[in-house]
Amino acid sequence: MFKPVLTTFAMLHAACVFAATDVNMATLAELDAIPGISPALSQRIIAQRDRAPFAGWPDLIARVHGIGSAAAARFSANGLTVNGKTFSGSSVLAAETSAAGPAPNSTKAD
Repeated sequence: MFKPVLTTFAMLHAACVFAATDVNMATLAELDAIPGISPALSQRIIAQRDRAPFAGWPDLIARVHGIGSAAAARFSANGLTVNGKTFSGSSVLAAETSAAGPAPNSTKAD
């Protein structure tokens, strides 16, 4: 009887440890608990979130100094989400490309 109870408890504990932390709902302490997020970065995230919730990863990266695509990938791998979604580098690349405008024409008219 003891082993099934202990096993169930261990699995529930593991599920809580690996639960995702959403940047739009996390407390300062929850953000600090994400490996790689410093107390200063947590404060910058919350300051920007107080202005407006983050729409997605591209919005978080654009608004919070110190978070780029590489850091976003690490934070996501460590359990951080934005609106319940994990980081996808392709969505950030698409957002950065559309924000930059059309690519310049590299052909010359002679």
